[in-house]
Amino acid sequence: MTEILLSLLSAALINNLVLHWPLGVDPLLAAKGRSQVHALGLATACLMLCVGSVGYLIDQWLLVPAGLASMRLLLWLPLSVLLIRPVLGLLRHWLPMLPLAGLWPLLLGNVGILGVTLLNSREATGLGHAMSLSLGGGLGFWLVLSLFEDLRQRIHDNDIPMPLRGLPIQLISAGLMAVAFLGLRGLVKT
Repeated sequence: MTEILLSLLSAALINNLVLHWPLGVDPLLAAKGRSQVHALGLATACLMLCVGSVGYLIDQWLLVPAGLASMRLLLWLPLSVLLIRPVLGLLRHWLPMLPLAGLWPLLLGNVGILGVTLLNSREATGLGHAMSLSLGGGLGFWLVLSLFEDLRQRIHDNDIPMPLRGLPIQLISAGLMAVAFLGLRGLVKT
């Protein structure tokens, strides 16, 4: 149980998919507004949990025993695309106040979802570990998304030199956030 909790914490804070592994940066830069950020973060966390768990089961029960481990990417890409609509539908049913409309392209372009599944297959330490890694990756993405939106709001009203306005200052801010998250590397040894 402790290992599962440590892998969840490690995936969320230390080995963050957006800052440590640069996966899912496009939705990070595209999400605007606090409500859309939280809707995208929740949808990504749920989708990472579903795709990571189902992908791990497919890998361990079908691909590895049949010797078809090289077909992982060919199966996981359609799996991640096919699970977007049901996850968004369930979230729309459970949380109708969140603006989930228009998130389909952002979830489709999020490479972090596929990255979690690939990391789960590389580790192959059990379904509980795969689920905690997937959920931790989603929660870490949501955390970085919220922090980045707060940072974006703070720099919006400041006097920034003209060549750095817009995307350059956002990328510099993302780099500084990555350096700040590197300070957490010694927190958990996995």
